[in-house]
Amino acid sequence: MQIDIITPDKKIYSGECTSVSVPGSDGRMQFLKNHAPLISSLGNGKVKVKATDGMHEFNISGGVVEVLKNKIILLAEKVVV
Repeated sequence: MQIDIITPDKKIYSGECTSVSVPGSDGRMQFLKNHAPLISSLGNGKVKVKATDGMHEFNISGGVVEVLKNKIILLAEKVVV
């Protein structure tokens, strides 16, 4: 799968991954290969990306995620370092 994490200012992360866990507005969600198409709002919390080169974590403040044909686009309002 491919994931892009983007804020209004810049692209934060882009790469291949095997799973992604996000803080949905109603609870955590996890995406694996061949996930059904989905668009959802996000709450505040950690995005966990299990990539081919290891685990990456990002703290976000809200946003939206789209999953379509093994591509995940996560539009975050803000990524807190």
